[in-house]
Amino acid sequence: MIPATDAPQGKMPRQIPYIIGNEACERFSFYGMRNILIPFLISSVLLAYLPAGPDRDLAAKDIFHTFVIGVYFFPLLGGWLSDRYFGKYNTVLWFSLIYCAGHACLALFENSRNGFYAGLFLIALGSGGIKPLVVSFCGDQFDQSNKSKAKIVFDAFYWIISFGSFFASLFAPLLLRNYGPAVAFGVPGILMFIATFVFWLGRKQYVNVPPTPQDPHSFLNVARTALRTRVPGQGNTGHMVAWAGIWISMLLLALWALSLAGVIVPVWWAEHFNFVKSACLALGVLIALGGWGTSLQLERARGLHPDDAVDGVRAVLRILIVFALVTPFWSLFDQKASTWVIQGNAMLVPHEQWWWPSWLVKEPAQMQALNPLLIMLLIPFNNVVLYPLLRRAGFDPTPLRRMGWCIAFSGVAWILAGVIQLWIDNGDQVSLAWQTWPYLLLTFGEVLVSATALEFAYSQAPRAMKGVIMAFWYLTSTFGSLWVLLTNTAVRNEAVTAQIASTGLSENAFLMFFFAGFAFIAAVAFGLYARSYPMQDNYRVA
Repeated sequence: MIPATDAPQGKMPRQIPYIIGNEACERFSFYGMRNILIPFLISSVLLAYLPAGPDRDLAAKDIFHTFVIGVYFFPLLGGWLSDRYFGKYNTVLWFSLIYCAGHACLALFENSRNGFYAGLFLIALGSGGIKPLVVSFCGDQFDQSNKSKAKIVFDAFYWIISFGSFFASLFAPLLLRNYGPAVAFGVPGILMFIATFVFWLGRKQYVNVPPTPQDPHSFLNVARTALRTRVPGQGNTGHMVAWAGIWISMLLLALWALSLAGVIVPVWWAEHFNFVKSACLALGVLIALGGWGTSLQLERARGLHPDDAVDGVRAVLRILIVFALVTPFWSLFDQKASTWVIQGNAMLVPHEQWWWPSWLVKEPAQMQALNPLLIMLLIPFNNVVLYPLLRRAGFDPTPLRRMGWCIAFSGVAWILAGVIQLWIDNGDQVSLAWQTWPYLLLTFGEVLVSATALEFAYSQAPRAMKGVIMAFWYLTSTFGSLWVLLTNTAVRNEAVTAQIASTGLSENAFLMFFFAGFAFIAAVAFGLYARSYPMQDNYRVA
């Protein structure tokens, strides 16, 4: 049952501050530990078996992006448990406690590889489990009478994420430098406990949409019917495509299992494809080919399932294509906490300049604070100034248009980062302040996609799959980090390394321009698909 706590006509729900307060503290806790992870790993005893330099940097990046993959993979679990069994409130509360336990492990086991990695796993599980649910839970507090307020809250939601991230990015590196890992990881843990407590305080005021019962017309049931139904005189191309996805996924996992057992498999696979890479590739193949196969035969389910259910599956498949085309953006964005931090370590902090805040910004990792600071400035600027100006000029900045432009802006940001890397490779002493420009462009792109996508994903998702669809949105970051891991794997191949050397570019510079090109190709593909995408309105009816 949904309690009678819906807001009066057109009013903002009074329970929203609890959700926003929870998000502010949780984001401080997450970004506080995330933004110091690379500097900690490079200097810690955990990677002491590797010589300082490129090898240790690459290993730190692998650990970081593997962690990010976990963070954005576990939303699938959280979304499924919420939608089918426990509801959003209970799922968020229990996963938050797991999240707190992970922070405790990081603070207590800075010198223990097993203990520290266990902490990263628990944070990935807890953070990932709640990630799609807090946003969709916030959306549940609105109905048709006050949905116009939802856009304001979704923007505020992302603004408060940036608020927490800003202070975490500034102070966590200072805590690591001045007080050591135990304090630097412990303070974010305290903030996560506060976040859980604030969320619990609002328990009597929330609108709690109950879990969806087993539905004979669910997404999977409709898809299964479409793939299994045979039509005389027609082939079963979709069925074969879906089964190809299953078999390829099983092969990828089997190769990993065989390499773990010591059975002979291709040497390059055994050396470079661990469980995380193999599982993510398997999941990607399964989603891509399973979705494609279902779309080819979906109309066969019509008549056996209600038209609304079949149309809902079609809508979900279209949403997944949009999500897939956004993954290149996240492959660029998440590297600001790895590749750009490593680049910053080779630059000069301009303490001698009068305009540089030396009293506060002492570490290259603190440049990450520019991202949330710019978000807090750009979100109101876009809503109050930029978007109204564009509309008056006859250009409607629709959600899909904003998301497409975001990918292009990220590509430009990485071209600038590549130019900076060329200066460094040339032996020039480059001021850290130059990183401001790539951060500005990347953040502008992020505002166009992330704040927009929160609203887009919720509004496009059928009611029975809101948690899972939000999970799929966050899964885009998983595949973004997967592209980074696969690229890092490729450059460890001697043939690829030799090819890069023949260009006259350093490995770092080459990869920056490579990812920029990757983004531009994705932006063009996104724009072409967005032109035919049919927008939906799936807000809850009062």
